[in-house]
Amino acid sequence: MKPKNVKCPITKVATLLSDTWTMLIMHFLIESPKRFCDLEKVLTGISTRTLTLKLKKLLEDKMILKTKDGSYSATNKGKGLKLIEDSMRKYEKKYM
Repeated sequence: MKPKNVKCPITKVATLLSDTWTMLIMHFLIESPKRFCDLEKVLTGISTRTLTLKLKKLLEDKMILKTKDGSYSATNKGKGLKLIEDSMRKYEKKYM
């Protein structure tokens, strides 16, 4: 169950991070722009519908943008997740 009406920034970010597909999509788009078919190839196991819905949500949240050639790329806001991803990687390496 997700907390409702919580103004805490940690809760907002934790909600975003708890969605595995969203973080994986962002990981690949922070690396470089990708087309839908490229994302389907690297995100083994994701359904076309799920990928479509996740990309739509990320577009709405201004985490990514869709270019004229149909590629998706991370915005500056989306690229800000790189710091969190790096911290998570360090934590995993040290403690797990």
